Amino acid sequence: MRIREAAAGDAPAIRDIYNDAVANTTAIWNERLVDAADRAAWIEAHARAGRPVLVATTPDPTKSTSSTSFTAPTIPAIPAAPLVMAGFLSETPGVVLGYAAYGDWRAFDGYRLSVEHSVYVHAKARGHGVGTALLRALIERARVAGMHVMVAAISGDNAVSIRLHERHGFARVGRMPQVGMKFGRWLDLEIMQLTLDARERPEEPGRVQASAGSGADRARNSVSASTKDSR
Repeated sequence: MRIREAAAGDAPAIRDIYNDAVANTTAIWNERLVDAADRAAWIEAHARAGRPVLVATTPDPTKSTSSTSFTAPTIPAIPAAPLVMAGFLSETPGVVLGYAAYGDWRAFDGYRLSVEHSVYVHAKARGHGVGTALLRALIERARVAGMHVMVAAISGDNAVSIRLHERHGFARVGRMPQVGMKFGRWLDLEIMQLTLDARERPEEPGRVQASAGSGADRARNSVSASTKDSR
């Protein structure tokens, strides 16, 4: 399995995974399907904001791993054996098996070291370690970027995702009953959190801008809003 940065060419595969989650699961509480152009713009917005979008793919011997792959030094190698999947997923090199990303948790200055993330896996690749590989890589990316906290907002009925996050050190910090709805029923939201480092204080002093309506502030808020959807 290969973990690398997403590129514009991955937009159709990411669209398919996203739309399947919209149409068939409570992993995302959207009801609108998207096209590849939407996902390409989403990838570009994350890149502009310095936020990662990672994809897991089947091995591709024709691709170099030196330029676009991300190798996290603390992540154990993912064994190839579990990648015994039906059809094209096991037979075709370079197929996108899943993706992961993070964006701003909240678009205010004081939250800039906290991020909210998401991980989505192709329906035919679930249960083969893809989500584990992506989450491990994303955690390491957040640490390297100097983030302090990762937040996971998970549908309360998604026991698989909750267990995955617990295995990676996320703690349940709250549950919000019936804040969402999909498929004709109310949904609870489970909030989980991982503290990435042991800093007792932020490394930079707090600061208050002279004018909250400055052009710089408006630009930052615009970028934050464009990347808030880590999905």
